[in-house]
This record gives sequence, structure tokens and C-alpha cells, in this order.
Amino acid sequence: MSRKHFLSILAGIFAVAFALNANAQTSRKAVGAAEVNGTFRSYFSGRFKGSYNEIKILALGKNKLKVRFDLTYPHIDGTGGLMANTGEAEGVAEINGDTAVYSTSDEYGKCAITIKFVKPGVIKVNEAAEESDCGFGFNVSADGTYKKVSSVKPKF
Repeated sequence: MSRKHFLSILAGIFAVAFALNANAQTSRKAVGAAEVNGTFRSYFSGRFKGSYNEIKILALGKNKLKVRFDLTYPHIDGTGGLMANTGEAEGVAEINGDTAVYSTSDEYGKCAITIKFVKPGVIKVNEAAEESDCGFGFNVSADGTYKKVSSVKPKF
């Protein structure tokens, strides 16, 4: 067996092991309150450094989470000044395994936001609706990867 052939086989084994490990991490049966409770932020970069979206989460028990979204869309106005559109929502999300869904249906339409607890301290958020369906400001979205900045139980 040539060295090149051996290295190809070895690379294939590592690729399969990595894929199996990544797949095992994609879904967990449950997440604990210590992982869930806290404040999570997704920071903007570049000229909007220092601005962020924030989500507060509190485990209520019985597959329910209290959530609060404080969101922003920073932009530069016509005069070159820093401006921001904002949006907020608060309510109860249903959690199943490592994925929670916050959904409402009201005057703005149907809003659905999925929160996936990727690993301790990190959540991935996906807003399945158009921004306006959640009643947020123009271009404001909950989408993104958020990191935990505080494990203190949030107050609402």
C-alpha cells in the first residue's frame, strides 16, 4: 500500500468520524436550566461595533421558557449619523429537546422564532417569518448566533 493511498484512507476515516461527531451534536434530548437561563447577545461588527441584539431566557419548567427579544438594526442615515431601527417581543416559548420555538399570531401576522441550544453558552436563532410578521422595525431580525453574556436569571 502506497503512502498516498494510506493517507487517503486515513483522511476518509477522520472525515467519517468528524461527520458522526458533528451529527451527534446537532440534536440533544434536553438542555438543563443552567444552560438555558441567562442573557445572550449577538454583536454587530465593523462600523456598528458595540451594537447588539439581546435575548433573555428563563426556564419555567414543563417545557416552557420565558423569552424576551431586544433587537436592533443599526444603519447610517442620509447625513452620516448613526441610527437604529428596533424591535422587541416577549412571551413564552415551547422547548423540545434542545430547540425552543416562540410563536405568536396577532395584528402583524404569524411570527415564529426558533432557538437552538447548540452547545453550552451558544444559541442559534432563526426567524421563520418576514420581519414585519413579528412586529419588529424595518430590517430588524432575530436571526444569528448568540453567546451567553450572563448566567444570572433574567428579570422581565
